[in-house]
Amino acid sequence: MSLITFLGIYFVREAGIALATVGVAFLCENLLRGLAAPAFGALSDRIGRRPLLIISAAATAVVLPGFLLVESVAGLFAWSLALGLTGAVNMPVATAQLLDLAPPERRQAVLAVNYTGMSVAYTIAVMPAGYVAEQGYGYLAATSALGYILVTALYVFALRGVPPLDARSAESPLTASLFAFRDRVFLGFAALAFVFPFSMGQVVTASPLFAADQGLGEGYIGLVLGGNSIIVAALALPVAARMEAKGPFRFLPAAAFLVAAGFACYATMSNAAAAYLTGTIVFSFAELIFSSAVPAAVARTAPAGRRGAYQGAWALVASFSMGSALLLSSALRDAIGWRGAWLAYAILLVVAAIALAAARPRFDRAGR
Repeated sequence: MSLITFLGIYFVREAGIALATVGVAFLCENLLRGLAAPAFGALSDRIGRRPLLIISAAATAVVLPGFLLVESVAGLFAWSLALGLTGAVNMPVATAQLLDLAPPERRQAVLAVNYTGMSVAYTIAVMPAGYVAEQGYGYLAATSALGYILVTALYVFALRGVPPLDARSAESPLTASLFAFRDRVFLGFAALAFVFPFSMGQVVTASPLFAADQGLGEGYIGLVLGGNSIIVAALALPVAARMEAKGPFRFLPAAAFLVAAGFACYATMSNAAAAYLTGTIVFSFAELIFSSAVPAAVARTAPAGRRGAYQGAWALVASFSMGSALLLSSALRDAIGWRGAWLAYAILLVVAAIALAAARPRFDRAGR
């Protein structure tokens, strides 16, 4: 993620590709990731998680640094699609593996521990990454590739002999991957909760370009985003532990309101540096909630033996939501400016918060 944060800036400024085109490429990457994720999640229900995780991590180590070879629109799309395919395996299968290892009553806390680990790693990487990017993007490519090599080794050795905790599905992956999309509870939840990966996409891919357009440098951008991760790393586990007893649906409306407040800070504060810092800090407190509550809610809707398939179905929703963020922001920036775009997003989040609060009793009753 420390690399992906700056890729939009790299493709626009270094490779000379239009922002709208970069947004379309990111959307295609996320669409492919999302479309393939349900099948890979269902396949992991049948054959196990570990083989797919090893293949995904090894392939990403090869594909990710290839952004340095992108010099044209065709190259950008080829790289984006290759990265999307590797991510299609990792997103649902890694989450399902983590949930396999967690007792049902501790899922949200375990997800928070995992998210804390990712936040710490992101903080360690993104703060210096902004300054490294100013010196040359090749260094970022090399460190990212090395990271995925280490992940591959961990999957090979650390997960050896870990058995699945649920009975494996006997259905074909294609049939199993479609089951979640016939589940009205899952579909209703996804129709509202998409705002969380959508907002994450805005912060990760669009907000750095917003900040750069306001004259802020990559170093400051990395510092702010790193601060976001420090907050999440410090508080994710205690917050999740306190929320866990009341269920994953309870606090999601509050998270949506907080995201709206963060985007409103981007739109209304006159000082660009202060707006970016304040809005991102407010968003961080929303992230503390939805980062563990959303995947726990998806797991709660999944029947036995279909955990990977449901995580894959959610990965489709999340990928489309995140992938559309930069494309939509580029269009809104040209039409109504950055401040108008952030205000529009804030209104969307307020509506989603109200709808999530109204639908919560139904989700709680239907959750398995």
